[in-house]
Amino acid sequence: MKDPRPCSIADALALVGEKYSLLVLREVCLGNERFDQLVRNIGAPRDILATRLRRLVEAGILEKVAYSERPQRFRYRPTPAGLELEPVLMTLMAWGDRHLRGDGDRPMVLEHTCGHELIPVVTCSACGDAVHHEDLTAHPQTPGWTTTGPSAA
Repeated sequence: MKDPRPCSIADALALVGEKYSLLVLREVCLGNERFDQLVRNIGAPRDILATRLRRLVEAGILEKVAYSERPQRFRYRPTPAGLELEPVLMTLMAWGDRHLRGDGDRPMVLEHTCGHELIPVVTCSACGDAVHHEDLTAHPQTPGWTTTGPSAA
């Protein structure tokens, strides 16, 4: 289709949907901020990883901070925009645990400060209720588009 639906999901995926980008963010959020740690923990080729890091820094998702002058070395930290993606990572991990792994076959568990395992749930910021598919109604904001696609010309 020449003009697909305008969509913030598509816009976000154009940036963080590249192979290894979300894994970079996972590692940085876990505190692994150095290039060699990222290479080891992600398994990405060094040149590809360097490209992803550059793109995430340019987009304002990560910041690049020097930690050594000789030799010049950098660490990568999430910006506030990067930290806003952490719930996406948590939800994606929980989905993968439920649908792609067997019982008890989870590589990582996140513990909340309350001491319990974190099970991410999307809630409405206005009422606090958990959000379910049947609770939602879409209201397209782009002129010429409805929920089913482009409106008739």
